[in-house]
Amino acid sequence: MDILWLGVFALLLIGYFALEGFDIGIGMLLPVLGRTREERDRLVAGMAPFVLAGEVWLVAVAGVLFGAFPHLEGETLFALYPLVVGLLVSWVIRDAGLWFRRRLDGRAWRAFWDGALCVGSYGLALTWGLALAALVQGGPVLTPLGVGYAAVVVGVFAIHGRRFAAWRAGGPGRTGRALLGSAALAAVPVAVPLVAAAPWLLDHVAPSGTLGVLTLVLLPCVPVMVAAQVWVWRAFGRRARTGVGARVPSFF
Repeated sequence: MDILWLGVFALLLIGYFALEGFDIGIGMLLPVLGRTREERDRLVAGMAPFVLAGEVWLVAVAGVLFGAFPHLEGETLFALYPLVVGLLVSWVIRDAGLWFRRRLDGRAWRAFWDGALCVGSYGLALTWGLALAALVQGGPVLTPLGVGYAAVVVGVFAIHGRRFAAWRAGGPGRTGRALLGSAALAAVPVAVPLVAAAPWLLDHVAPSGTLGVLTLVLLPCVPVMVAAQVWVWRAFGRRARTGVGARVPSFF
């Protein structure tokens, strides 16, 4: 039972990095990939159907952390408090940029919220890298290793975002195989710390009685979430392969 819930936690966190990493990457690269207003609108419209679906994985990670690893949740939030706050603030700023950028048409308004989208995306990538390094080291939140690891996360998310943008636009590197490769690359920075910290995570798992209740209540939701994710990709990803990404409806 302990190993089962460790596997569920790892699956959800890896899924978040693989399926939300390109959204973060596009946000970071928005000023580079979108030189004009139309290009930026097309980039955001292309990733819009996938944003909320990707964030569901993070919500599920938090739920499993609270339920299956209650002691770890308390220790982690306390030890990494500055990074947790930074992660939440970055998340709010990034999503605010997505939601508000098209509420008015003024150039200054668009520039401000596009900047918020970019800054929030960088904040997400950097805080995730610092948090993962601190989790493995079991030490301070800001170290040379942590800074280097944060740069790695920024780099792999940028690659993933660029691959996704090319896939949506029908340009070079648009194949599903290339996108799958960048998704696997984006998952590596979280998979490695999870493997390294697996014994420590198992030491902080909840009692077997609690895990039994969680298995009955929460585990059936995982296939539903995966099926919903598959539906999103089948419904909206198909249009990208036909090269009509600009006609994808914009939710932001």
